[in-house]
Amino acid sequence: MQRNHNHTKICVIEKVIDETPTVRTLIFSDDVMSSVMPGQFAMVWIPGINELPMSVMISQESGKAAFTVRKHGTASTGLFNVKVGQQIGVRGPYGNAFDLKKGKLLLVGGGTGLVPMMRLLTYVRPEDDVTVLIGAKSKEEVFFENLANNLLKNNTHKVIVTTDDGSYGEKGFVTDMVEKLVAGSHFDGVYTCGPEKMMYKTVQISHSKGLFVQASLERMMKCGVGICGSCCMGEDLVCRDGTVFDGAHLLSNKEFGQFHRNKAGILENY
Repeated sequence: MQRNHNHTKICVIEKVIDETPTVRTLIFSDDVMSSVMPGQFAMVWIPGINELPMSVMISQESGKAAFTVRKHGTASTGLFNVKVGQQIGVRGPYGNAFDLKKGKLLLVGGGTGLVPMMRLLTYVRPEDDVTVLIGAKSKEEVFFENLANNLLKNNTHKVIVTTDDGSYGEKGFVTDMVEKLVAGSHFDGVYTCGPEKMMYKTVQISHSKGLFVQASLERMMKCGVGICGSCCMGEDLVCRDGTVFDGAHLLSNKEFGQFHRNKAGILENY
């Protein structure tokens, strides 16, 4: 019997991986979530706390999926603290997916925005020339570098890490590296997910060079199905119309990279 993606499925956490002091990956069995498209998300219920949207992380094991969470607010900290053997509720998947081009590709991820980038990597072809940029504040906050290298085994592929403080990899913001790479080479597709100001600059730089660019946005999402309106960004509902948007469309939206909405729906500056 086909599963109704709007019904919450109870899943048991089978393994917890500490990625950094503030980031963990929680692995569970779920055939539906294990095969979502890059860019799609799930609504995750932490019993007794809240529900929050999460990109679905890949697992190296068949039939398993994962969520990679950074402890920040009440709900994300609650998910971060879930132990092996405890249960969470999962519904979805929701949203659209990246439109993967062929040829020379640039993937730009910051923080847990790397999650859809890792899933996107499982779809690239061996003959594609792929560069992955991983942005972090410091060395202790770098994660998924080894995973990205393992997923990209072709010699033309490369993974570049940038840290704001220069404690590891290239010093500077990841968008500085985007600017450098885009200035020196043509890319058939640029894909990004992470902090919105980072995505805004990545989209701006890429679009100014006439490149195909897409970004996966994170906004306040309470329902995931386009009813509550919490994730509205101008005329767009991120959960229903995204989370993946083309660069030209995003740059025409006056809220992208400039404003976000708090839990009460009030616009605030980034």
